[in-house]
Amino acid sequence: MKRSGTADLPLHGGRVPPWLANRMTQLGTAITESVIVHYGRAEFLSRLSDPFWFQALGAVMGMDWHSSGITTSVLGALKRGLQPRQHELGIYVCGGRGKQSRKTPDELRKIADKTGIDGEQLVRTSRLTARVDNNAIADGFQIYLHGFIVSSEGDWTVVQQGLNDATGYARRYHWHSANVKDFVHDPHTAIVGHPQGEIMNLVDHRADPAQRAMLKLTHERPEKLVSELQHMVMPRHHDVRAENVDLKRLGAVLAVAHERELHDFSELLLTENLGPRTLQSLALVAEVIHGAPSRFSDPARFSFAHGGKDGHPFPVPLKTYDETVAVLRRSLDSAKLEISEKSGGMKRLHDFVRNVENTREPVADFDKAIAHEHAISKSNGGRTVFDDVREPKKGKRQLDLFK
Repeated sequence: MKRSGTADLPLHGGRVPPWLANRMTQLGTAITESVIVHYGRAEFLSRLSDPFWFQALGAVMGMDWHSSGITTSVLGALKRGLQPRQHELGIYVCGGRGKQSRKTPDELRKIADKTGIDGEQLVRTSRLTARVDNNAIADGFQIYLHGFIVSSEGDWTVVQQGLNDATGYARRYHWHSANVKDFVHDPHTAIVGHPQGEIMNLVDHRADPAQRAMLKLTHERPEKLVSELQHMVMPRHHDVRAENVDLKRLGAVLAVAHERELHDFSELLLTENLGPRTLQSLALVAEVIHGAPSRFSDPARFSFAHGGKDGHPFPVPLKTYDETVAVLRRSLDSAKLEISEKSGGMKRLHDFVRNVENTREPVADFDKAIAHEHAISKSNGGRTVFDDVREPKKGKRQLDLFK
């Protein structure tokens, strides 16, 4: 599940409040476990290496749908949630932002002691990926976040992010062990960020002449080359707009959740007595777990599961969020007990939504959907970060591990 691409990731101030961070930890852990149960650890790492899936995961967890803050918050939530069960699940999340990134080598060595994988090779890999993105690719972004996710088999994914103060954008870089054949020959799964014009990329395969020139200290000037990457636009505007969403795909989710006959049948698939709002969230969570790579080209759509902390497209419905986590957890418990009728409900729900999308071709009324969410927000425990007492902003820390 690899995808090359670029995306605008505008910087936003603010914080993730505890009431959302705790829920992100629960939901992120449950989604991770679901992917591992159904598809395995290697597939989970592959999905993390896909920038579109990663952005959709953050959106379905209630983060701002397009901001760079998704990277820090998702990795933090996964690290908190998976750490107590990392040996059971065989997935380990290391590193993080600022000073946490500097702990990556020691964390990898401890994991190696427990699992028998080559810790020093992983440490070398961690440093190489950071140095390539921070130094070899002169794109104006300084790495400040480094996340290293590794399995008990030794497969890994690196997700790291750089900051460009001048433009107010961040760039996210994804690496994946299954796709890396040579660290200095087209190593990236994808580079995600705001296009900055021409970029010097000394690890592009077309930079072989420049590499040879530098090694031989000749008088030839290294050529500046740019990879051709698929472009995913992440605009500066904070609100979710109709043009940011595939309205046909969203229409299928809303139809299954809210149209009586479809709602009844989809509820039967899950064998749960669910209200339409929870079913709407579960349908989008099911897509994150079971959807094909092509389904994540519009990450904004996944914010219709649990809204966003800043109130876009609507406040986070805490009651719905909690029920979503509870249903997903019951599904996982059923899988452990091999109760197929309940454990397979999320997959059947996803297939059902896809069938509705393909046969009925519903198109969502975007403005009506947003208005409905705001109308029911209070009854669903709708909450935003603006409802909390603001805390003083902490100063930025610069990553210096890889200098």
